This record gives sequence, structure tokens and C-alpha cells, in this order.
Amino acid sequence: MSPDQLVSLSASIALVMLGLAMLISIVRVIIGPTLSDRILALDVLTVTAMGFVAAIAISTGLMLYLDIAISLALLGFLATVALARYKLSRPKDGDNPP
Repeated sequence: MSPDQLVSLSASIALVMLGLAMLISIVRVIIGPTLSDRILALDVLTVTAMGFVAAIAISTGLMLYLDIAISLALLGFLATVALARYKLSRPKDGDNPP
């Protein structure tokens, strides 16, 4: 087996595994009983999508996809921070709304 074939096979296996991980995290975003579960699942989904884009970059040989992965990382970080701030600003169960 040549090195190119090995890289291609590894990228294909990684794409399948990352696709399954994305499906599982999407299910957790939909089902998640609490807002914290959904925020964490969304963060996992973002990281998994970054890995998926990186595996596509390795598979195709186009390093332009790595710029997309970096942009996705920034977007995911900002979304996680925004959702965490939203969760902190919500009133607790026994508190009166502002």
C-alpha cells in the first residue's frame, strides 16, 4: 500500500467517524434536556465540524479548507461565549424576572 493510498484511506475513515460524531451531537442538541447540554453539544458539533473540514482538506489536498476551519473555530468560540453569557443572564428558577 502506497503512502498516498494510506492517507486517502485514513481520511475516508476519519470522515465517516466524524460524520457519526456530528450526527450524535446534533441529536444531543435537539434532545438535550437542559440549556447547558445544548450549549456543550453545540460546542462539540463545532469542533467536530472543524475536524471534518480538516479531513476534507487532507483528502482533497486543497489547503484552502484550513482557512475555513480556522474561521469555523472563531465562530464556534464566539457562539459558545455568547450562549454562556445568555445562560448567566437568565433568572434562576426561584428568582423574579428583572
